[in-house]
Amino acid sequence: MTGEKFEKLWQIMKRLREECPWDKEQTHDSIKAALLEETYETIEAIDHKDYNELKSELGDLLLHIVFHSAIAEENNTFSINEVIDCITDKMIRRHPHVFSDTIVNGTKDILKNWEEIKLTEGRNSLLEGVPKNMPSLARAYRLQEKASKVGFDWEKKDDVWKKVIEEIEEMHEMERVGNIAEFEKEMGDVFFALTNYARFVGIHPENALRHTNEKFIARFGYVEKKIKETGKTLSESTLEEMDKFWEASKTDFH
Repeated sequence: MTGEKFEKLWQIMKRLREECPWDKEQTHDSIKAALLEETYETIEAIDHKDYNELKSELGDLLLHIVFHSAIAEENNTFSINEVIDCITDKMIRRHPHVFSDTIVNGTKDILKNWEEIKLTEGRNSLLEGVPKNMPSLARAYRLQEKASKVGFDWEKKDDVWKKVIEEIEEMHEMERVGNIAEFEKEMGDVFFALTNYARFVGIHPENALRHTNEKFIARFGYVEKKIKETGKTLSESTLEEMDKFWEASKTDFH
C-alpha cells in the first residue's frame, strides 16, 4: 500500500514536470530556499505539538525530495530509486548492532560507532558533514556534539561553567580596552562556551533561544496593545511607560 501511494506521488510529480509551465522551469537552485522554509515550518509544527500540521509539513518535505529527484533523473545525475538505495544502505551500514553482530552497551556506544563508521565512508575529519550554511548556534552545538561522541568532552559540569565565566571576562576586558576586533572574537567564544554548557546539561541552545524569541514577541505584543489603549503610539511613549507594561506582561508570558 505504501509503495502504491509513493508511486502515485512520483507519477504526479513527473506529470507536473511535463505539463505545468512553472514546475517545468524549476531547478535544484530555484527551489532550495523553499526546501529550507518547509524545514523550518516542520520544526515549528513540532514545537507547537501540532501533529495535524506536522503531517502536512512532512508531506511538503517529501514533495521536495521527489521534486529534486525528478529534476536529477531528467538530468541523468541520479534517480529516485538511487536516493532510496542510498539511505537504505546507509541505515544498514551504520546500524551494525541491528543488522550485523556488533555488540553495544547503550546509546553512547551506538553514537561512537556511528561517527567511526562515517570516517570509513571517505571523510577525512570527524567534523566534515556539518553544513557551513547551518545557523551558527546550531552548527556550534553539532560540532561539539560530534567531538563528544568520540570522547573529546569535558568531564565535569562545573568546569564547563567556569569556561563560560572565563570567556565572558575575556570579552568584557576587550570591550573595556576598546579592542573591537578582539571583542567580536571573544563574544563568539562566549556563545560557543554557552552552547557547550547547554549541550552538556542536555539542552539544545537553538530550542532555548527559539523559546525566548517567541516569549519576547508575545511580551512586546502585550506592550504594544497596552500602549495603544492609552491612545499613544510606541514612539510617543516613554521607556518608563513601556517598561511598566513589560513587567506586567511577565504574568501572562513566562
